[in-house]
Amino acid sequence: MRESQHTEWKRSWRDEYLKWICAFANADGGVLVLGRDDGGAAVGLANAPRLLEELPNKVRDLLGIVVDVNLVTQDEHDLIEVHVQPSPYPISYKGGYHYRSGSTKQKLKGAALDQFLLRKQGRHWDGVPVPGFSLDDLSPDAIERFRQAAAHSGRLSRELLSEPDAALIDKLRLTEGDYLRRAALLLFGRDPERLITGSYVKIGFFRTDSDLLYHDEIHGDLFSQVERTLDLLFTKYLRAGLSYEGLQRVERFPVPAPALREAVINAVAHKDYATAIPIQISVYADRLMLWNPGRLPKGWTLKRLTEKHASHPFNPDVANAFFRAAYLESWGRGIELITATCRQHGSPPPELRWDNGLWVTFPFAPPHQGRTTQDTGEKSSEKSSEKSSEKSSEKSSEKSSGEKFGENPTPHRREHHDLGGSPRRAYGHHRPRRGETDREAEGGGTAAPGRAEQGWALGGPVMSTIGTPERTTQNRIIDALHRRAAEDLALRRSGAAGPHREVWDRRRHREQRAQPDHQGAP
Repeated sequence: MRESQHTEWKRSWRDEYLKWICAFANADGGVLVLGRDDGGAAVGLANAPRLLEELPNKVRDLLGIVVDVNLVTQDEHDLIEVHVQPSPYPISYKGGYHYRSGSTKQKLKGAALDQFLLRKQGRHWDGVPVPGFSLDDLSPDAIERFRQAAAHSGRLSRELLSEPDAALIDKLRLTEGDYLRRAALLLFGRDPERLITGSYVKIGFFRTDSDLLYHDEIHGDLFSQVERTLDLLFTKYLRAGLSYEGLQRVERFPVPAPALREAVINAVAHKDYATAIPIQISVYADRLMLWNPGRLPKGWTLKRLTEKHASHPFNPDVANAFFRAAYLESWGRGIELITATCRQHGSPPPELRWDNGLWVTFPFAPPHQGRTTQDTGEKSSEKSSEKSSEKSSEKSSEKSSGEKFGENPTPHRREHHDLGGSPRRAYGHHRPRRGETDREAEGGGTAAPGRAEQGWALGGPVMSTIGTPERTTQNRIIDALHRRAAEDLALRRSGAAGPHREVWDRRRHREQRAQPDHQGAP
């Protein structure tokens, strides 16, 4: 014999044991046995006849319920059994609410107490009316996006969708009397966090559990949170592997898009918003982990989630609006769809774990052969930067030389490049791509690793080669070219109508025909 969810043993009676009777009444009922030790052995009660008379009245007066009190004899020991039926309404003892969970008694507080009281009253958290808010606190843009989604899905009539916002909100059962319900503010509110703390999504990229590289927060109405969360995950946090089917390039993400979409929508729709904790998505190099501070339906296990089951939304009003917009199917197939989609795409199925909420972990499949899209972007951007830098430097040098030596390319101009070094090396204007650690960031909205750095334009910082013979020669050549180009520009501007025109023409003709001396500065 052992204690269980429905059985509690006590050696004797104390008035504080009314808490256990209260806990049984608030849960599924049970039996309090007086006269047994912790091992279940009968030790008897000396005052059993008196307790048989006093306990029913004491329970009625202090708890407001009626219980069955029976006298039982075992091995010549008198025992008292107090049979408690589950109560359809909440029972308190001296202002506190107690609940039987497993073989323990718990005093309900905070969000757990709020949820318990709502459930006992036949209500749900997102259906509670909220004073102090009106239609002016709802976003017309969010309502309009819902209209479009619902019209596309065909799950609401066009006549209803054409009605004013107030009528539409009422038909969605998001009002109670003159008040909006919590679900209305979550679904369409301009700023849901004015009322509901923690109603947002956090995404972070981690190198290790303790090394956060960058992160983002997604706020706003629930529909916007879903769309923006998925957009950020696929554009910033997940890398697509490249493969080829014939001549066509195929990009494949480590988590199938339909599976991740279903996981994010389920987390947003079924979250326990009373906890005031945001949904958290942690991305690593080899996995994506999504944590939703929700609650399993009473009596459910993780195993049941993976099997065929009826739909049991934690937030029915939110789920109804998501269903009308075709975000949810309302058939209880969420986990099943996620698992099936991963298998169809050749990805490992998600791993489920319960730890003060539901963890859904998507292991990444082994990387595809070839490069990722971001790696390709890095290399192509790097090549593009080098080419554009070299071309711009070459054009700049040719322009300066052209002003001095004439428009036609000559050996003198080509050999100037050979003598002065390549433009990119001489000017040092191409910035090397930074390493991974240089891109670490601490705030939201940071750039993801793997983004290519753009090359610097001509005229950027000069690489340090001061004091070398090569640098001295380069300086002399560059300075001479700059001086000659400035003189030529002045001559052209003044010589068109002035006395220097003839001098400029003779000088230009002489330099075009002359053989250059490459051993020193021009």
